[in-house]
Amino acid sequence: MNIRKPFFIVNPKSYIFGDDVLKLAKLADELAQKYDIDCIFTGQLIDLPMIKKATKNLIITAQFMDSLTPGRGMGHVLPEALKNQGVESVVLNHAEKQLTLTEIDKTVKRAKEVGIMSIVCADTPEQCRAIAELHPTMMICEPTSLIGTGNTSNEDYIRKTNEAIRTVDDKILIMQAAGVSTGEDVRKVLTLGADGTGGTSGIINAPSWKDKLTEMMSALVDYREEVK
Repeated sequence: MNIRKPFFIVNPKSYIFGDDVLKLAKLADELAQKYDIDCIFTGQLIDLPMIKKATKNLIITAQFMDSLTPGRGMGHVLPEALKNQGVESVVLNHAEKQLTLTEIDKTVKRAKEVGIMSIVCADTPEQCRAIAELHPTMMICEPTSLIGTGNTSNEDYIRKTNEAIRTVDDKILIMQAAGVSTGEDVRKVLTLGADGTGGTSGIINAPSWKDKLTEMMSALVDYREEVK
């Protein structure tokens, strides 16, 4: 599928599940339709079918996937099983679920085989350059030290990681979302060249999920309209 830029990600990680994540997904779905944006939404594997059935405007995304094929294997996440439940993309190599370069390569290829978009995380500019050689659909550039801190990546980091990826494959979509939690943060990373952004703790910890999503998504739309 083709993702429209700029896009947004809501990544609850393991903060919420069940009824709570469904509530957040429905809010994101409503606002994605209102603002006419592509919104990636991740969730616990067991919650994804429920979220898929209850929403219409979200890109339902697994937080992990293995590279195995149908057959022998126990305790793994099978790509075909995700595809069968309507999952459209998968996050790989997050700092809390890191993979070897060999395994990233194999899993990105499996994602392509079954028609799932691969979203691969990387830390340093050097890692970004190496993973870009594997040609995933998208990359998340995020310094491990900033995860969950509420502090955004500095301008130098954003520019260097963007450049590292684009010099290898300028078709890879780039997400910069470390510490992004306000409309101002959204505007900053997009202005510096990111194709998309979003958040986790900045959204989950907000007094009102709807107000926070509205603030961030509306800033994304305002930027989109300005650069048309």
